Amino acid sequence: MASTLGLFVLVVIVGVGVLWAFQRHLLYIPFGHVSSPATVGLPQAEEVTFPTEDGLTLAGWFVPGGTRPAPFTVLVFNGNAGNRSFRAPLALALAKAGLSVFLFDYRGYGGNGGRPSEAGLAADARGARAYLEQRGDVDARSIVYFGESLGSGVAVALALERSPLLLILRSPYTSMAELGQYHYPFLPVRRLLWDRYPSIERIGQIRCPLLVIAGDRDSIVPPRQSLRLFDAAPEPKRLVMVPGADHNDYALLAGDLLIEEVVRFLATIGSVRARL
Repeated sequence: MASTLGLFVLVVIVGVGVLWAFQRHLLYIPFGHVSSPATVGLPQAEEVTFPTEDGLTLAGWFVPGGTRPAPFTVLVFNGNAGNRSFRAPLALALAKAGLSVFLFDYRGYGGNGGRPSEAGLAADARGARAYLEQRGDVDARSIVYFGESLGSGVAVALALERSPLLLILRSPYTSMAELGQYHYPFLPVRRLLWDRYPSIERIGQIRCPLLVIAGDRDSIVPPRQSLRLFDAAPEPKRLVMVPGADHNDYALLAGDLLIEEVVRFLATIGSVRARL
């Protein structure tokens, strides 16, 4: 019995040490190589770069909608893995619906310099927003944030600083600390985590419409966390649960229901704004 207890304690100690030392390697999974826009179905994309407030230069693709200027521009905040080329299906589907899209990579992703962190991604988000605001074919009042998984926390944080026309959160979590505790229940994740992304503490302060889209079979972000975040947000808001969808399924990347709900909500917002 004593030896079993000792082994358990040893395993926990080792687990805590590994989590503390390598947590950002577990949280951020960047892919360096970025395919060309044309090879991923976006020959119309404009390859651009923009600066961050702390001196980095980040790369992105501006994908124009059917008309210039498009009525809305969607600023996409990626999840924790891959790079912007992995979000090409989303950009293509939104562009076909008449929306312009800006895909960019965080620091450390897609060949960009720097190392990812919560503070770093916040700076990257500010830089992306500032870049869009200076484009002549983008109406700054019509910028939409689309935060995917990890990126939902980035989008919520930026929404408090620079409110978008619409905040779209796909598979959002309540906080990274709570999500980490869900996946590592025997480790003190809440005490050890550096990058916490506390969306549940921030969502009540947003001053824009909210659209939450989640899969009811999500094995990465528990659907109940997405529901809690939605419940904590002010009106106007809309929740869409995609039946049978897991976290990385195509239905949550660029599925018909996802695109239809985005376009429908934007049409509602646009008609309301036109009457003001």
